[in-house]
Amino acid sequence: MTIREQQEALEHEILSPRASFADETRGRERPEEECPMRTPFQRDRDRILHCNAFRRLTHKTQVFLSPEGDHYRTRLTHTLEVSQIARTLSRALRLNEDLTEAIALGHDLGHTPFGHAGEYALQDVYDPNFHHAAQSVRVVTLLEREGRGLNLTEEVREGILAHSDGQAWSRTQEGRVVRYADKIAYMNHDIEDAIRGGLLTEEDLPWEVRLRFGSGKSRRISGMLQALIQHSGETVQMDEESEKHFLTLKRFLFEAVYKNPVAKSEEGKAKDIVRYLFAYYVANPHKLPDFYRTIAEEENPARAAADFISGMSDRYCVDLYEDMVIPRSWPVL
Repeated sequence: MTIREQQEALEHEILSPRASFADETRGRERPEEECPMRTPFQRDRDRILHCNAFRRLTHKTQVFLSPEGDHYRTRLTHTLEVSQIARTLSRALRLNEDLTEAIALGHDLGHTPFGHAGEYALQDVYDPNFHHAAQSVRVVTLLEREGRGLNLTEEVREGILAHSDGQAWSRTQEGRVVRYADKIAYMNHDIEDAIRGGLLTEEDLPWEVRLRFGSGKSRRISGMLQALIQHSGETVQMDEESEKHFLTLKRFLFEAVYKNPVAKSEEGKAKDIVRYLFAYYVANPHKLPDFYRTIAEEENPARAAADFISGMSDRYCVDLYEDMVIPRSWPVL
């Protein structure tokens, strides 16, 4: 037996019957020869980790746009926190950690610059249905590797699409784990960042949430994970009371942080930049890089402009905009 086959056999011995097994994957869009060392889900995780879109997450906004300080989250640190929480939950439930990690690492690859502000801007000017989850799937199926994509397994692609509200729940329990882990991560690290930024105090959080899950980030995360571990059976879920308080905290954060005028004071400018760049590239598709110019010809300029812009980091987006609209100094000879 190869190392991969040994690992696949071991999965059947130690994982829950409700787990996804690597040797039972629904497969890839393009069949490939199996790796002698890694299972299909391990290969997917590695492909995501080494792709260009993953590296760009370093310089993409999570919630706070260009904050002054080194400790605020970026889209990359958010992704890593989601991955760790998801793996902890997946291990406790004896689900497939490799599949869970691959979905978690890939779930935000298609997120726009400037966080949700960039997403909303593209919804305004391109497509009301534009969503980062679907764009993440487009990244791994088409945009990476100059049109070849990463050729991931169906379980990973489906889990990425299903991670966000508004999408159907994943067919795999690992996908459900990531959907919960995403919310647990962003709610708790956004609370911490909001407290650091002076927008909140721990005492401002709803008392019933603190009573149910505990006070402080670590206790709150542990409380949420315990609610999932203790009440997941045929499917990953919280008990009704915990789910109610979980949603209470989510609604509170939308009003106190995500709509906070102080935290969002610069978002209007960010949206204007995205709108300007989109209009420019739709009108001038010949100015797009070669790969995106091909998309403009094969699909349409608007699709190509949305793909190009959504892949940008915040800094690259601003630099490109400044290069287009800010006059250069006249050189003195």
